[in-house]
Amino acid sequence: MTNDALLDALSQLVSEGRNPDTMDIDLLPSIDIIRRMNQQDALVPLAVEKVLPEIAQAVDFITEAFKKNGRLIYLGAGTSGRLGVLDASECPPTFGTSSDMVVGIIAGGQGAMFKAVEGAEDNPELGVEDLKNIDFSAKDVVVGIAASGRTPYVIGALDYANQLGATTVALSCNPSSDIAAIAKISISPVVGPEALTGSTRLKSGTAQKLVLNMLTTASMIRLGKSYQNLMVDVKASNAKLIARAARIVMQATDCNNARAQKVLKETDYDVKLAILMILTGVSKEQGLHQLAKRDGFLRRAVDDHL
Repeated sequence: MTNDALLDALSQLVSEGRNPDTMDIDLLPSIDIIRRMNQQDALVPLAVEKVLPEIAQAVDFITEAFKKNGRLIYLGAGTSGRLGVLDASECPPTFGTSSDMVVGIIAGGQGAMFKAVEGAEDNPELGVEDLKNIDFSAKDVVVGIAASGRTPYVIGALDYANQLGATTVALSCNPSSDIAAIAKISISPVVGPEALTGSTRLKSGTAQKLVLNMLTTASMIRLGKSYQNLMVDVKASNAKLIARAARIVMQATDCNNARAQKVLKETDYDVKLAILMILTGVSKEQGLHQLAKRDGFLRRAVDDHL
Protein backbone atom coordinates (compact mmCIF):
# COMPACT_ATOMS: atom_id res chain seq x y z
CA MET A 1 0.00 0.00 0.00
CA THR A 2 1.35 3.42 -0.96
CA ASN A 3 1.83 6.16 1.61
CA ASP A 4 -1.08 8.12 0.17
CA ALA A 5 -3.34 5.08 0.26
CA LEU A 6 -2.34 4.35 3.85
CA LEU A 7 -3.03 7.94 4.91
CA ASP A 8 -6.43 7.74 3.27
CA ALA A 9 -7.20 4.43 4.99
CA LEU A 10 -6.21 5.78 8.41
CA SER A 11 -8.33 8.88 7.91
CA GLN A 12 -11.40 6.65 7.62
CA LEU A 13 -10.86 4.95 10.99
CA VAL A 14 -12.81 6.06 14.04
CA SER A 15 -9.91 5.07 16.29
CA GLU A 16 -7.57 7.42 14.41
CA GLY A 17 -9.79 10.50 14.66
CA ARG A 18 -9.10 13.49 16.90
CA ASN A 19 -11.05 13.63 20.11
CA PRO A 20 -12.81 16.98 20.56
CA ASP A 21 -12.85 16.52 24.33
CA THR A 22 -9.07 16.46 24.65
CA MET A 23 -7.85 19.11 22.22
CA ASP A 24 -6.32 21.09 25.12
CA ILE A 25 -4.85 18.11 26.96
CA ASP A 26 -1.29 19.36 26.48
CA LEU A 27 -2.10 22.47 28.52
CA LEU A 28 -3.60 20.71 31.53
CA PRO A 29 -2.12 19.89 34.93
CA SER A 30 -1.72 16.22 35.81
CA ILE A 31 -5.01 15.86 37.68
CA ASP A 32 -6.98 17.26 34.75
CA ILE A 33 -5.14 15.10 32.21
CA ILE A 34 -6.00 11.94 34.06
CA ARG A 35 -9.53 13.19 34.74
CA ARG A 36 -10.06 13.57 30.98
CA MET A 37 -8.59 10.11 30.39
CA ASN A 38 -10.84 8.65 33.07
CA GLN A 39 -13.87 10.26 31.45
CA GLN A 40 -12.92 8.65 28.14
CA ASP A 41 -12.27 5.29 29.78
CA ALA A 42 -15.77 5.34 31.26
CA LEU A 43 -17.13 5.06 27.70
CA VAL A 44 -15.45 1.71 27.08
CA PRO A 45 -17.80 -0.65 28.98
CA LEU A 46 -20.77 1.01 27.27
CA ALA A 47 -19.24 0.25 23.87
CA VAL A 48 -18.58 -3.35 24.88
CA GLU A 49 -22.16 -3.69 26.12
CA LYS A 50 -23.44 -3.04 22.61
CA VAL A 51 -21.60 -6.09 21.23
CA LEU A 52 -22.48 -8.61 23.96
CA PRO A 53 -24.57 -10.77 21.56
CA GLU A 54 -21.57 -11.18 19.26
CA ILE A 55 -19.31 -12.00 22.20
CA ALA A 56 -21.80 -14.62 23.40
CA GLN A 57 -21.92 -16.15 19.93
CA ALA A 58 -18.14 -16.45 19.93
CA VAL A 59 -18.21 -18.02 23.40
CA ASP A 60 -20.61 -20.69 22.18
CA PHE A 61 -18.31 -21.60 19.28
CA ILE A 62 -15.23 -21.58 21.52
CA THR A 63 -16.94 -23.82 24.09
CA GLU A 64 -17.94 -26.32 21.43
CA ALA A 65 -14.40 -26.29 20.02
CA PHE A 66 -12.97 -27.05 23.46
CA LYS A 67 -15.38 -29.98 23.87
CA LYS A 68 -14.00 -31.43 20.63
CA ASN A 69 -10.36 -30.91 21.69
CA GLY A 70 -10.05 -27.79 19.58
CA ARG A 71 -8.07 -24.74 20.64
CA LEU A 72 -8.64 -21.03 20.98
CA ILE A 73 -5.99 -19.06 19.12
CA TYR A 74 -5.49 -15.34 19.64
CA LEU A 75 -3.52 -13.59 16.91
CA GLY A 76 -2.53 -9.96 16.55
CA ALA A 77 0.28 -7.42 16.21
CA GLY A 78 1.62 -4.86 18.65
CA THR A 79 -0.64 -4.06 21.60
CA SER A 80 -3.39 -6.28 20.20
CA GLY A 81 -1.03 -9.24 20.00
CA ARG A 82 0.32 -8.62 23.49
CA LEU A 83 -3.19 -8.56 24.95
CA GLY A 84 -3.94 -11.90 23.32
CA VAL A 85 -0.75 -13.46 24.66
CA LEU A 86 -1.53 -12.06 28.12
CA ASP A 87 -5.03 -13.54 28.23
CA ALA A 88 -3.82 -16.90 26.95
CA SER A 89 -1.01 -17.06 29.51
CA GLU A 90 -3.45 -16.51 32.38
CA CYS A 91 -5.63 -19.53 31.54
CA PRO A 92 -3.41 -22.35 32.89
CA PRO A 93 -3.03 -20.93 36.44
CA THR A 94 -6.62 -19.69 36.60
CA PHE A 95 -8.47 -22.62 35.07
CA GLY A 96 -5.99 -25.49 35.22
CA THR A 97 -5.82 -25.77 31.44
CA SER A 98 -2.93 -27.06 29.39
CA SER A 99 -0.72 -24.40 27.86
CA ASP A 100 -1.87 -25.26 24.35
CA MET A 101 -5.62 -24.99 24.97
CA VAL A 102 -5.55 -21.20 24.59
CA VAL A 103 -2.64 -19.91 22.51
CA GLY A 104 -1.53 -16.33 21.96
CA ILE A 105 0.43 -15.44 18.82
CA ILE A 106 2.00 -12.04 18.21
CA ALA A 107 3.43 -10.86 14.91
CA GLY A 108 7.21 -11.02 15.10
CA GLY A 109 7.33 -13.80 17.68
CA GLN A 110 8.13 -13.82 21.38
CA GLY A 111 10.58 -10.94 21.13
CA ALA A 112 7.77 -8.68 19.91
CA MET A 113 6.18 -8.90 23.36
CA PHE A 114 8.90 -6.59 24.66
CA LYS A 115 10.13 -4.70 21.62
CA ALA A 116 8.39 -3.72 18.41
CA VAL A 117 9.35 -5.83 15.40
CA GLU A 118 9.20 -3.47 12.45
CA GLY A 119 7.21 -4.62 9.46
CA ALA A 120 5.86 -7.83 11.01
CA GLU A 121 2.26 -6.60 11.04
CA ASP A 122 2.42 -5.69 7.33
CA ASN A 123 3.03 -9.26 6.19
CA PRO A 124 -0.12 -11.36 5.58
CA GLU A 125 1.98 -14.41 4.71
CA LEU A 126 3.54 -14.28 8.18
CA GLY A 127 0.08 -14.68 9.71
CA VAL A 128 -0.48 -17.79 7.61
CA GLU A 129 2.94 -19.17 8.51
CA ASP A 130 2.36 -18.64 12.23
CA LEU A 131 -0.89 -20.62 12.09
CA LYS A 132 0.75 -23.40 10.12
CA ASN A 133 3.55 -23.56 12.68
CA ILE A 134 1.07 -24.54 15.39
CA ASP A 135 -0.76 -27.03 13.14
CA PHE A 136 -3.90 -24.91 13.09
CA SER A 137 -6.90 -26.91 11.88
CA ALA A 138 -10.61 -26.65 11.18
CA LYS A 139 -11.50 -27.70 14.74
CA ASP A 140 -9.75 -24.64 16.20
CA VAL A 141 -11.09 -21.11 16.67
CA VAL A 142 -8.95 -18.10 15.79
CA VAL A 143 -9.63 -14.61 17.12
CA GLY A 144 -7.90 -12.00 14.99
CA ILE A 145 -7.27 -8.87 17.07
CA ALA A 146 -6.58 -5.48 15.48
CA ALA A 147 -7.79 -2.15 16.83
CA SER A 148 -7.73 -0.70 13.33
CA GLY A 149 -9.31 -3.78 11.79
CA ARG A 150 -6.97 -3.57 8.80
CA THR A 151 -3.72 -5.24 9.92
CA PRO A 152 -2.41 -7.37 6.98
CA TYR A 153 -0.88 -9.96 9.35
CA VAL A 154 -4.30 -10.62 10.87
CA ILE A 155 -6.09 -10.53 7.52
CA GLY A 156 -3.76 -13.19 6.12
CA ALA A 157 -4.33 -15.47 9.10
CA LEU A 158 -8.12 -15.09 9.00
CA ASP A 159 -8.22 -15.80 5.26
CA TYR A 160 -6.18 -18.96 5.78
CA ALA A 161 -8.37 -20.11 8.69
CA ASN A 162 -11.49 -19.59 6.56
CA GLN A 163 -9.99 -21.73 3.82
CA LEU A 164 -9.62 -24.55 6.34
CA GLY A 165 -13.22 -24.18 7.48
CA ALA A 166 -12.32 -23.04 11.00
CA THR A 167 -14.34 -20.60 13.07
CA THR A 168 -12.95 -17.10 12.65
CA VAL A 169 -13.61 -14.16 14.96
CA ALA A 170 -12.59 -10.55 14.35
CA LEU A 171 -12.03 -8.17 17.27
CA SER A 172 -11.55 -4.54 16.26
CA CYS A 173 -12.61 -1.08 17.41
CA ASN A 174 -13.72 0.23 14.03
CA PRO A 175 -17.10 -0.55 12.46
CA SER A 176 -17.20 -2.26 9.06
CA SER A 177 -13.48 -3.07 9.25
CA ASP A 178 -11.57 -5.28 6.83
CA ILE A 179 -11.26 -8.12 9.34
CA ALA A 180 -14.94 -7.82 10.27
CA ALA A 181 -15.82 -8.52 6.64
CA ILE A 182 -13.58 -11.60 6.58
CA ALA A 183 -14.45 -13.29 9.87
CA LYS A 184 -17.54 -15.39 10.55
CA ILE A 185 -18.14 -13.49 13.80
CA SER A 186 -17.34 -9.80 14.14
CA ILE A 187 -16.92 -8.12 17.54
CA SER A 188 -16.51 -4.37 17.12
CA PRO A 189 -16.84 -2.24 20.26
CA VAL A 190 -16.59 1.31 18.92
CA VAL A 191 -14.96 3.37 21.66
CA GLY A 192 -14.34 6.46 19.53
CA PRO A 193 -11.19 8.56 19.17
CA GLU A 194 -8.50 8.13 21.79
CA ALA A 195 -7.63 10.79 24.36
CA LEU A 196 -4.25 10.90 22.63
CA THR A 197 -4.89 10.59 18.91
CA GLY A 198 -4.03 7.20 17.48
CA SER A 199 -2.77 5.70 20.75
CA THR A 200 -4.97 2.63 20.55
CA ARG A 201 -3.37 1.03 23.58
CA LEU A 202 -5.77 3.31 25.54
CA LYS A 203 -9.55 2.90 25.06
CA SER A 204 -9.21 0.41 22.22
CA GLY A 205 -6.79 -1.72 24.22
CA THR A 206 -9.06 -1.60 27.26
CA ALA A 207 -12.05 -2.69 25.18
CA GLN A 208 -10.06 -5.55 23.68
CA LYS A 209 -8.93 -6.68 27.13
CA LEU A 210 -12.52 -6.67 28.41
CA VAL A 211 -13.69 -8.75 25.45
CA LEU A 212 -10.83 -11.26 25.76
CA ASN A 213 -11.59 -11.63 29.48
CA MET A 214 -15.17 -12.51 28.57
CA LEU A 215 -14.24 -14.97 25.82
CA THR A 216 -12.03 -17.15 27.99
CA THR A 217 -13.80 -16.76 31.32
CA ALA A 218 -17.29 -17.43 29.97
CA SER A 219 -16.04 -20.39 27.91
CA MET A 220 -14.30 -21.91 30.93
CA ILE A 221 -17.43 -21.45 33.05
CA ARG A 222 -19.44 -23.22 30.34
CA LEU A 223 -16.97 -26.10 30.59
CA GLY A 224 -17.62 -26.47 34.32
CA LYS A 225 -14.48 -24.83 35.62
CA SER A 226 -16.37 -22.88 38.27
CA TYR A 227 -18.63 -23.77 41.17
CA GLN A 228 -21.02 -20.90 41.79
CA ASN A 229 -18.54 -18.04 41.20
CA LEU A 230 -15.49 -19.85 42.57
CA MET A 231 -12.50 -20.98 40.48
CA VAL A 232 -12.45 -24.68 41.30
CA ASP A 233 -9.93 -25.85 38.72
CA VAL A 234 -7.14 -23.62 40.03
CA LYS A 235 -3.82 -25.44 40.27
CA ALA A 236 -2.12 -25.05 43.67
CA SER A 237 1.41 -24.70 42.29
CA ASN A 238 2.84 -22.24 44.82
CA ALA A 239 2.27 -21.04 48.37
CA LYS A 240 -0.19 -18.33 47.37
CA LEU A 241 -2.24 -20.72 45.24
CA ILE A 242 -2.23 -23.37 47.98
CA ALA A 243 -3.70 -20.77 50.33
CA ARG A 244 -6.19 -19.73 47.66
CA ALA A 245 -7.21 -23.36 47.14
CA ALA A 246 -7.91 -23.72 50.85
CA ARG A 247 -9.88 -20.49 50.88
CA ILE A 248 -11.99 -21.62 47.91
CA VAL A 249 -12.79 -24.90 49.66
CA MET A 250 -13.72 -23.02 52.83
CA GLN A 251 -15.94 -20.60 50.91
CA ALA A 252 -17.71 -23.40 49.05
CA THR A 253 -18.32 -25.63 52.07
CA ASP A 254 -18.21 -23.35 55.15
CA CYS A 255 -15.58 -25.66 56.66
CA ASN A 256 -12.59 -24.42 58.65
CA ASN A 257 -9.02 -24.18 57.38
CA ALA A 258 -7.90 -27.38 59.11
CA ARG A 259 -10.64 -29.39 57.43
CA ALA A 260 -9.94 -27.81 54.05
CA GLN A 261 -6.21 -28.50 54.29
CA LYS A 262 -6.79 -32.10 55.36
CA VAL A 263 -9.07 -32.95 52.45
CA LEU A 264 -6.96 -31.04 49.96
CA LYS A 265 -3.96 -33.15 50.92
CA GLU A 266 -6.05 -36.29 50.45
CA THR A 267 -6.99 -35.16 46.94
CA ASP A 268 -3.51 -33.93 45.95
CA TYR A 269 -4.94 -30.40 46.04
CA ASP A 270 -7.78 -31.11 43.65
CA VAL A 271 -10.09 -28.29 44.75
CA LYS A 272 -13.14 -29.54 42.89
CA LEU A 273 -12.83 -33.03 44.33
CA ALA A 274 -12.19 -31.73 47.86
CA ILE A 275 -15.36 -29.63 47.76
CA LEU A 276 -17.43 -32.56 46.52
CA MET A 277 -16.10 -34.84 49.27
CA ILE A 278 -16.83 -32.33 52.02
CA LEU A 279 -20.29 -31.39 50.77
CA THR A 280 -21.50 -34.93 50.07
CA GLY A 281 -19.35 -37.21 52.22
CA VAL A 282 -18.31 -39.39 49.28
CA SER A 283 -14.89 -41.02 49.16
CA LYS A 284 -12.11 -39.84 46.89
CA GLU A 285 -12.77 -42.67 44.46
CA GLN A 286 -16.52 -42.08 44.43
CA GLY A 287 -15.96 -38.37 43.92
CA LEU A 288 -13.68 -38.91 40.95
CA HIS A 289 -16.26 -41.22 39.38
CA GLN A 290 -19.10 -38.77 39.91
CA LEU A 291 -17.15 -35.85 38.50
CA ALA A 292 -16.23 -37.89 35.43
CA LYS A 293 -19.88 -38.88 35.03
CA ARG A 294 -20.86 -35.22 35.10
CA ASP A 295 -18.10 -34.10 32.71
CA GLY A 296 -16.34 -32.22 35.50
CA PHE A 297 -19.32 -30.05 36.47
CA LEU A 298 -19.09 -29.85 40.25
CA ARG A 299 -22.53 -28.33 40.78
CA ARG A 300 -24.15 -31.17 38.86
CA ALA A 301 -22.23 -33.74 40.86
CA VAL A 302 -23.28 -32.06 44.11
CA ASP A 303 -26.90 -31.84 42.96
CA ASP A 304 -26.93 -35.60 42.47
CA HIS A 305 -26.89 -35.90 46.26
CA LEU A 306 -29.69 -33.42 46.97
